[in-house]
Amino acid sequence: MFNILLIAHSMFRWLVLAALCYTLYRSWCRYRTLQPFTKTDNALRHWSATIAHIQLMLGMVLYTQSPMVKYFNSGVGDNAGEPVFFGVIHILLMLLAIVVVTIGSARAKRQPTDSRKFKTIYTFFGIALLVILVAIPWPFSTLAHRPLIRF
Repeated sequence: MFNILLIAHSMFRWLVLAALCYTLYRSWCRYRTLQPFTKTDNALRHWSATIAHIQLMLGMVLYTQSPMVKYFNSGVGDNAGEPVFFGVIHILLMLLAIVVVTIGSARAKRQPTDSRKFKTIYTFFGIALLVILVAIPWPFSTLAHRPLIRF
């Protein structure tokens, strides 16, 4: 069960990154050219946030099942490196990113003008994407070494 969750969480991150990047790109382009906020733009806002929330749910279940997090929470031994990354840093930064996405999505929905909707999406989703990129355990990270794709 744990391995399936780990693979799903690892694969789903690419969908989160793709959704956020595409929504950011489209929002920026449409903001610059003063185009109207369409149903497609609203659907992208909504589905990007939904995909991020699904990833959060996968991550929360994975967090409760992770042997590394259980080791970190037990307080046994030297809690440095990967246990600290996954036990504290990763979870807190990802929660922060999802909160920012949620606030940005809700605020964009309520903006009175199309331009402000695009700017709100671009600002909040951009901040969330930066936080996510910092919190992902990249293969080149000094805190946690994970492959780009798990099988």
